Amino acid sequence: MDHACDATAERVARSLGFSCRDADPLVSFRNPFGLENGTMPVLELLVVGGAVFALVHAWRRWRRDGDPVNLSLWFASVVYLAVIEPPLYFPGWFGLEDQVGFIFSHNVFTVQFMYDRLPLYIVAFYPAISQLAYELVRALGVFARRGPLAGAVAVAFACQVFYEIFDHLGPQLKWWAWNPDNRMINQPALASVPMNSMLLFASVSFGAMTYLVVRLAGTDDRRRSLTGGGLAWRTVLAGAATPLAMIIASAPSGAFRGEDQLGVQRAVLGIELAAVWIAGLYLLADAWLAHRAGAVPPVASPGFVRTYPALYLGVHIVLWLVALPAYLSATGGVTEQGTPVGSLWYASLCAAAATAILLAALRASAPRTAPEPVRS
Repeated sequence: MDHACDATAERVARSLGFSCRDADPLVSFRNPFGLENGTMPVLELLVVGGAVFALVHAWRRWRRDGDPVNLSLWFASVVYLAVIEPPLYFPGWFGLEDQVGFIFSHNVFTVQFMYDRLPLYIVAFYPAISQLAYELVRALGVFARRGPLAGAVAVAFACQVFYEIFDHLGPQLKWWAWNPDNRMINQPALASVPMNSMLLFASVSFGAMTYLVVRLAGTDDRRRSLTGGGLAWRTVLAGAATPLAMIIASAPSGAFRGEDQLGVQRAVLGIELAAVWIAGLYLLADAWLAHRAGAVPPVASPGFVRTYPALYLGVHIVLWLVALPAYLSATGGVTEQGTPVGSLWYASLCAAAATAILLAALRASAPRTAPEPVRS
C-alpha cells in the first residue's frame, strides 16, 4: 500500500485521527455520527446539498432561460477537480514528488473516494462555490455591463471571500491537515493557510474557469445554437484548461522559491492577493452604483441566489463561533487539542465582504415595484 500511503501521508493522516493504510481504492462509507467531530456532517450537508441545489438551478437556467453557462460551469468545476486533485493527493504517481511533494490530507468524512483521500463534500464544494460566486456577480450585472473578463475577475474576488472563511477554519476543526514539512509549497502562510492556496485555489482557478466557460458557451450566438454535445466538449475544455492559468499565476512567486526567499514570496503573493481585492471591490462597487443609478436593469432573483449564499455564510459563521473558544485559548497558533488555527482577522474581513456582496446582489436582483399612480 506504500504507493497510496507512504510514511508522510500516514503521519499526516494519524494527526487527523485515522490511518490511510488498507483504504479502499474506490469508495468507503462511514457513519456520519461517528466522525472526528460534530462539525463534519454539518459541513457535508451544507456543501453537498448546495451542489445539488446548484445543479437543479443550472438545469433550469438552461432549459427555461436558454442560458447554458450555469450548467457548463457546474460540470467544468468537476472536470477541473478531476484534473487538479489526483496529483495533489499522489504526487509520486505523477512524477511530482520533487516539484510539489505531499501537500495535505483530508480527514475521513461519510463518503470517501480514492484511497480515502477525496471526500464527497470536496467533489461537491467546487460546483457549489463556483455557482454561488457566479450567480452573485451575475445578479449585480457585472457580466452584462462589462463583459466576460471583468465578470471573471469579480467572480475570483467573490470566491476569495467565501472560500477563505472555510479555508481558515478547516485545519482547526480537523477537516484537513497541511503537511508542515512541505515548506516548498505550504510556505509562506497566513496563519495555518498557505498563501499559494489562498491565491491559486480560492481565486485564480475560479476566475479562469468562469472566463473560459462564458467565452466558450455564454456568448449570445452560441447560446442559441449549442447542442448537448457542443456544450459538453466546451465544458470539458474549460475545466481541463483551468490549471494552466494557475501555473501562469504562480510564476511570479515561484521565481523566488527557497526558504531563504520566503519574505520575497510573501510580498509577491500579498501583492497578488491585494490586486484581487482591489479589482473585485472596484468592479462590485461600480456595479452597485450603476444599479442605484438605474443604468442596468435588475436581474431576476432565482431561489438559489436568495437562499444558498446566505445559508453558506450563516452556517460558517456559526461554525466559527463554535471554534472561537479554542481559537482564543490557542498558544503559538496551536489549540489545546493540537490543531493549528487560521487567521481570524482575515476570515472576519472576508465575512464582511461576503455579507456586503450578498446584500448588494439581493438588492440588485429584487423586483422593482412601479410607483402608484397619483390620484387627483
